[in-house]
Amino acid sequence: MKDKFYNYILQLQDTITSKLEAIDETAKFQEDLWSRSEGGGGRTRVISDGTVFEKGGVNISAVHGPLAPAMQKYFGVEDCDFFACGLSLVLHPKNPMVPTVHANWRYFEMYDKSGKTVTSWFGGGQDLTPYYLFDKDAVHFHTVCKTACDKHNPSFYPKYKKQCDTYFHNAHRNEGRGIGGLFFDRCSETEEMTMQNWYDFVTQVGDSFLEAYVPIVEKRKDLAYTKEQRDWQEVRRGRYVEFNLIHDKGTLFGLKTNGRIESILMSLPPHVQWHYNHIPDEGSEEAKLLEVLKNPKDWV
Repeated sequence: MKDKFYNYILQLQDTITSKLEAIDETAKFQEDLWSRSEGGGGRTRVISDGTVFEKGGVNISAVHGPLAPAMQKYFGVEDCDFFACGLSLVLHPKNPMVPTVHANWRYFEMYDKSGKTVTSWFGGGQDLTPYYLFDKDAVHFHTVCKTACDKHNPSFYPKYKKQCDTYFHNAHRNEGRGIGGLFFDRCSETEEMTMQNWYDFVTQVGDSFLEAYVPIVEKRKDLAYTKEQRDWQEVRRGRYVEFNLIHDKGTLFGLKTNGRIESILMSLPPHVQWHYNHIPDEGSEEAKLLEVLKNPKDWV
């Protein structure tokens, strides 16, 4: 399964980066191959200063070796080895009318000292972070997510949509990072779902990403915007940074397993603002966004 999924994300990375380059038209992804001393490595691809994408990364990694003591404590296990692979992407568009997007699909195995697999699971999802809210875009993104889920189990979309709203939440500000999507974790074998079933589901979601995001980009990338709207985008990017550095488990895992710092922090935007007690005008488009972030909606 680990080889099968790793080969899948290798191909998915190629598919996604090729499509994004075609949309941007000017910028190209720069590839950086790296290795990890404890075992494994990855293929980082970063785009910057493009016509559409100000900064973005589509990264894959496959790492293995002894599980670090801090992660042993986190998982509630003793001395053991692990394997983890996944694709993680974040795209920060230049135009504030185009939302930031994040997605991640991953696979994990843990072994005892005899080399026997003691547990394995899939995780992942995809979520949208707009700066200006277009209801049609939110409905489109969530509809694609729901369609992918419904092909496997009609209970998946409402369950993983709720988990996404709960997880991507800046508790210290009582607001969502964005308008959600899907988030699932530790999807292990059950009587209802084999690991092959989970593989089929996760790859279905991964294959749906471009369908969910690209039409939104193409619709919004050429819209006019003001300096004030760009400033708002950078203020909201600050909230994105806060979540990733304070709450995100993927960042924690990467740092605790001696992951590659440049790849882990690739998700951070290039230009950000923080203003003391920044409150948008009542009734403004900015205030409309905040209302939804504080009170998640059912889009479909």
